[in-house]
Amino acid sequence: MEQITVSIVEDISEIREGMRFMVNQTPGFSCISIYNNAKDAYAGLKESSPDIAIMDIGLPDGSGIECIRRLKATDIRTQFLIFTIYDDSDQVFEALAAGASGYLLKTTSPDKIMEALQDLYAGGSPMSASIARKVVASFYHPDKENKLSAREWEILRLLAKGSLYKEVAARLFISIGTVRQHIHNIYEKLHVQNRTEAVNKAFGFYNKGE
Repeated sequence: MEQITVSIVEDISEIREGMRFMVNQTPGFSCISIYNNAKDAYAGLKESSPDIAIMDIGLPDGSGIECIRRLKATDIRTQFLIFTIYDDSDQVFEALAAGASGYLLKTTSPDKIMEALQDLYAGGSPMSASIARKVVASFYHPDKENKLSAREWEILRLLAKGSLYKEVAARLFISIGTVRQHIHNIYEKLHVQNRTEAVNKAFGFYNKGE
């Protein structure tokens, strides 16, 4: 049976070795490499391109999220599963925007971790319950005055990923002029002056009422 190949990027040796043992003890899975920093992970994953990379966010020499973003720019086929202690909305949405397909907290049980890896390989997007709730909450904004339309949210998410106006237009099959009008409306509704303020303020809304 073909093995699902897994790489682990984690700077705490006990967690790293525990994860490697767990993966290798599970039928159908094989841990082919481990890394304790972002620099080595970037070089190694780019070369080996495993099916799945389990990525911590806080690494000694940088962010796992930035490592994912750089690797995704190379068209790597690897799917990324965030495995971290961070559960705040900013980290969650930054990781997903960078290209992570799943997000688990380090309180997740071993059985659930392996289920998540299987789900991820099958095309799913596994998340810890509290993380999934934040994602679901992002589609609802109780503030009527500042509520964005579905199209405005779509454009804002593309802007958050760094897309240019012409790229947004091409992606959504609309004109650049229409994109500019939507962005003008977004800025007015959110009472902001630029893209960065819009993204930060919109993501801040996710936590309202929690």
